[in-house]
Amino acid sequence: MRRRNVLPGLPLSLGVTLFYVGLIVVLPLAALVIKAASLGPADYWQIVSSPRAVASYRVTVLSALGATLFNLLFGLALAWVITRYRFPGRRIVDAMVDLPFALPTAVAGIALTALFANNGWFGSVLEGFGMKVAYTPLGIMVAMCFTSIPFVVRTVQPVLEDLDPALEEAAQSLGGSDWEIFRKVILPLLTPALLAGVSLSFARSLGEFGAIIFIAGNQPMSTEITSLLIFIRLEEYDYQAAAAIASVLLLTAFFMLGVTNWLQARALRYTVKG
Repeated sequence: MRRRNVLPGLPLSLGVTLFYVGLIVVLPLAALVIKAASLGPADYWQIVSSPRAVASYRVTVLSALGATLFNLLFGLALAWVITRYRFPGRRIVDAMVDLPFALPTAVAGIALTALFANNGWFGSVLEGFGMKVAYTPLGIMVAMCFTSIPFVVRTVQPVLEDLDPALEEAAQSLGGSDWEIFRKVILPLLTPALLAGVSLSFARSLGEFGAIIFIAGNQPMSTEITSLLIFIRLEEYDYQAAAAIASVLLLTAFFMLGVTNWLQARALRYTVKG
C-alpha cells in the first residue's frame, strides 16, 4: 500500500523553499564571505581592527544594547497594556506598533531628527534639562528603539493572549501578590518569547541604517555606526574592506542569535519541567 505524505506536495514545496532560501539568504551571505576571504589574514585584520572601525563597532553595539534594554522593558509593558486592558483607542495603539515596519526608515530618521533637534518639539524641551539627543549616541539609540520595538511587542503579545487565566487565579488563591504572580508564574512562561524578541530587536538595531544616519551626526570615532562605514567603503569602491567590516556585523549577529537560541532552549526546558 502506498504511503501518503502528511503534507501534500511536500517535495515541491520543500524544493521551492530551499531554492528561495538559497537565492535570497545563502547566496548573498556566501558572496560576502567569499569577498572578505579574498583578503589575506593580515589585510583582513588590519581593516577590521582599524581605530575607526573599532570605534564604529563600539558605537553600534553599545547603542544596540541600550536600545534593546529599553525595548525589553517598554515593549513588554506595551504588549501587556494592549493585551490585558480595554480602553478607547486601543486598536489604534495596536496598529501603530507596526508603523516602523511600514514606514521607510529614511522617513523615520528625518521625522526623529525634526522632533529631537534643538529646535524640535521634544529636543527643545530636553535641552532645557541639559539633554541633547540629535547628533549624539543617544539619538542613535532613539532611532534603534523606534525601528526595532515591534519585534519585542509582536513576539510577546501572542503568548500573553494565550496564557491560561487559571494559572493566575490559582496563584491568587494561594495568597500570591501581584509581583509574585508576575515573577514566578507569568515571567517564566514569557521568557522564551522575550528572548526571541530581544534577539531580533538587537539584530535589527545592529544593521539599521536609514533611520540612524539623519539623527546620528555621523562623526567618525564618536557617532559613526558600522553600517555607515560599510557604505562609505562601498562609495570608495573598496569592496573588500566593506565586505570585511560587514562580516564582523554578520558574525556578531550570528553569535547573538546562537546564544539566544541556547537560552531559549534552557528556558523552555525549565518551563516544561516546572
